[in-house]
Amino acid sequence: MTRNYFGTDGIRGLANEKITPELALKVGQAAGTIFHRGEGRHRVVIGKDTRLSGYMIEYALVAGFTSVGMDPLLLGPMPTPAVAMLTRSMRADVGVMISASHNSFEDNGIKLFGPDGHKLSDEIEIEIEKLMDGDRTRKLAGPTELGRARRIDDVRARYIEFAKRTLPRNMSLEGLRVVVDCANGAAYRVAPEALWELGAEVIAIGVEPDGFNINHEVGSTSPQALRDKVRELRADVGIALDGDADRVLLVDEQGQLIDGDQLMAVVAESWRDQGLLSKPGLVATIMSNLALERHLGSLGLTLERTAVGDRYVIERMRQEGYNVGGEPSGHVILSDYSTTGDGLVTAMQALAVVKRFDKPVSQVCHRFEPLPQILRNVRAQRGELERDSVILAIDDARARLGGSGRLIVRPSGTEPVIRVMGEGDDRELVETLVAQVCDALKESAEAA
Repeated sequence: MTRNYFGTDGIRGLANEKITPELALKVGQAAGTIFHRGEGRHRVVIGKDTRLSGYMIEYALVAGFTSVGMDPLLLGPMPTPAVAMLTRSMRADVGVMISASHNSFEDNGIKLFGPDGHKLSDEIEIEIEKLMDGDRTRKLAGPTELGRARRIDDVRARYIEFAKRTLPRNMSLEGLRVVVDCANGAAYRVAPEALWELGAEVIAIGVEPDGFNINHEVGSTSPQALRDKVRELRADVGIALDGDADRVLLVDEQGQLIDGDQLMAVVAESWRDQGLLSKPGLVATIMSNLALERHLGSLGLTLERTAVGDRYVIERMRQEGYNVGGEPSGHVILSDYSTTGDGLVTAMQALAVVKRFDKPVSQVCHRFEPLPQILRNVRAQRGELERDSVILAIDDARARLGGSGRLIVRPSGTEPVIRVMGEGDDRELVETLVAQVCDALKESAEAA
């Protein structure tokens, strides 16, 4: 079924153009109706990041939920994983995060979580869309059954305590000088506080949100400021979160980036050694580097691949019983603790390994040398992938790579673009083969 609103990670778009108060009202009424089950009062927790448009969307959602008899609990700025966790712990019927994640402030979005803290299934999202476009007046609550909204003041402390408890009781980060970049986003208070309470010396940047500067030249999508600060202060490690803190990248003491692939390797090997790995392997997407797969193989661990998107990773983890998974972007899912990516918890797990080995981050967290990876985008429609000339070019490229690399060709889910990614031991060969496939796509598109 064609979707009008939901994408791979909730509803997202330009604030007050696609993400309007009217849309948010519809989401609140539709989601509130679907999760309005059983007797008694019904709760929805609503968190947000620091975008200016968050106020507008928050109050429109409140109007929608209260109009169908739901009681909104307003959390204020909180990370996405905190909203997922609080949905469960506060026995809410549904959770909402207002965020466009790593996008700039002009965008915003609405992510929904079920009572179990997991993102909604495709089936429920389609059901919500039908209600949004249908007649919702019959679902409205009577005057005596309207919902009541209130702000919750202690949630920051609750999430910090939750994050700290993911580490062993006697674990301390004392002796580590940590620079944390909160992207002027949702974790600007909780991340520095949690790290400080664990004993680290904390220098925080990206903690002055003004509604406009979320992800602007800071955070996991712009880590240069963090790299500079780590080198300037001779810190032991840098932590870069994104706007809603479900992603994280680390920077070692030399200023080198540590991406999600490396973090998954660090956690998986550590958990294997401690007997905490539920299955001998992890789940990642087709975009994870082939060197990660080879490294895991050398440890006797497997790598299961899914389509791009954390929801597909989580789905496979739940189906197969894995407790580690994620993406190179730093969206790492540790399902023993969270139902979605949690940047702060992932960083803490990596730092726990650093403390256990008592070695520099550069030695502990660089587990393998990534293979050269080339990514190119070609403006072309999905149908070009069915042309004989394109199919031949792709088959030839894969044959020439053989077992020394991978070629991934896939349409973008958000724009008329075909993404061509190649990786392998021979960088020059990979560049040649990626160019070959891109040329075939361009020629096919121009001839259409």
